[in-house]
Amino acid sequence: MPKAPVNGISMYYEVQGKGVPLVMIQGFAGNHQSWFFQTPVFRKYYKVTIFDNRGVGKSGRSGEPYTIRTMADDVIGLMDYLGIDKAHVLGLSLGGIVAQEVAISYPERVIKLVLGSTFAESQRNDVHPELMKALGIREGDTGVDIRSIDFRKLMNFMVSSAFNKRLYRMVLLPLSRRSMKSIDASSYLEQMGAVTSYTTLDRLHLIKAPTLVITGTGDRIISPGMSDLLASRIPNARLVKVKGGSHAFFMEMRGRFNKEVLEFLRGV
Repeated sequence: MPKAPVNGISMYYEVQGKGVPLVMIQGFAGNHQSWFFQTPVFRKYYKVTIFDNRGVGKSGRSGEPYTIRTMADDVIGLMDYLGIDKAHVLGLSLGGIVAQEVAISYPERVIKLVLGSTFAESQRNDVHPELMKALGIREGDTGVDIRSIDFRKLMNFMVSSAFNKRLYRMVLLPLSRRSMKSIDASSYLEQMGAVTSYTTLDRLHLIKAPTLVITGTGDRIISPGMSDLLASRIPNARLVKVKGGSHAFFMEMRGRFNKEVLEFLRGV
């Protein structure tokens, strides 16, 4: 079981394929296995690194509150451990927020940047109101008390809203409910707490890497309008909006998602 001592934790990772490094960062509650539709394709062209964020899956956790900067430092620490000087960086949802921080704080480490189904600031009205309700955030609140979040309610909303296809909801919602019985919810809620106090709006212009911003027009968790905002603030960013795509369209419409990402990375 490959693990790296990174930033005070033990981080689980996998490396597959050969070529230019591609580091992929999963979203809230996702782990390395969540890339099962991408890894078999991307490893044909790139040396793909996938991992579990701190406190999730097989990675360790720390006793300190999580921050997006800490999670970005985890990514750089893993790259250092693996001897990766520069890499393409792909982040989804929460992973997209971490990827932004990596590109802003460590511009020399990022070749190209892909931001999928993500946003720059959680306090904007573009976040789905039902998600805000599940988090216990009321209008005018400036943050969230993670101790007050009903984790079961939050996960039920996330899974049922992330997918537009009924088949995915029917299969994954029961699996999610079953897994909730055996996991420590505190680390997952720490992730959510890190997101709710984060913004890059005033720093997006510092991103130097060529950037693809990609989202689905049917995203019911994060408004596609947030991708418009990201693309307008990041210099020379390319925006792709996939018609009807859900928040998890990287699974539901993986053929289109994979094609757009590979064409961007390969310069097609």
